[in-house]
Amino acid sequence: MSLRLSTVILPVHRWHEGGRERWQRAEEQGFHAAYTYDHLSWREPFRDGPWFGALPTLTAAASATSRLRLGTLVTSPNFRHPVTLAKELLSLDDISDGRVVLGVGAGGNGFDASALGQQPWTPRERADRFAEFVPLLDRLLRDPVVTYDGEFYSAHEVRGVPGCVQRPRLPFAVAATGPRGLLLAARYGEAWVTTGDPRVSEKGTPAESLQAVRDQIVRLGTACAETGRDASEPEKILLTGFTPGNPLESLDAFVDFAGKHAEAGITEIVLHWPLPGTRFEADESVFEQIATEALGQLEQKR
Repeated sequence: MSLRLSTVILPVHRWHEGGRERWQRAEEQGFHAAYTYDHLSWREPFRDGPWFGALPTLTAAASATSRLRLGTLVTSPNFRHPVTLAKELLSLDDISDGRVVLGVGAGGNGFDASALGQQPWTPRERADRFAEFVPLLDRLLRDPVVTYDGEFYSAHEVRGVPGCVQRPRLPFAVAATGPRGLLLAARYGEAWVTTGDPRVSEKGTPAESLQAVRDQIVRLGTACAETGRDASEPEKILLTGFTPGNPLESLDAFVDFAGKHAEAGITEIVLHWPLPGTRFEADESVFEQIATEALGQLEQKR
């Protein structure tokens, strides 16, 4: 698998005040895909600022672009239900003419965890819900009629007609690092997503972080073996911005970072579109240079 380069555009800009332009520029700069976060709001400094809905934003982006793949990084059960989510995804896949990928994870203890009035779930409760959420969503996007009665979710004669443009359904990119989540990624994911190891990211070095990603890929391979799947099949996506070091410091720094992670097994690297005054601040001219030149330089080094 050759390395792909994608971006994530946080939904913080009004569509007619720079929002549309960023998605169109992502396509013009040659990114493989552009994603957005699926939250009701996010951590500081975004908590009290503009934050728009992921699926309406992606629908608008689908109408403003023609080639760019579009998706969430990531959707979670924190405030989503598989039945309503499946209908919205099926519609988005149709509007985009089959350019949608669903990034999906178990969720965390952020602002979304209690937005609907519930107490935040424990890690075990999140894992239990995730283990039911993904298989049901898989069925809802594949089958014309679904009835299901589970511990956390139910569906009664839910119609999925006419089905996804992408067959048998739009692809899932499953974010996971624990054993249960990795098994879900192995069973249901056309791709797997990581942000690295948070324990290493806080106090570790870039080299230690790279090794942690290698170790995660090994564990994903073990999960694939348990499910009878070839470990080379799932794409391996790294969402940057949470590992030690600054790969967006320069084109050379990124090419070095990307080359090492590609050798480790990563097949897609996702960069945050620069946002001044945040942890995702970066020089926009360097960012554009990386978008347009980095993969060519990597090819030359092989």
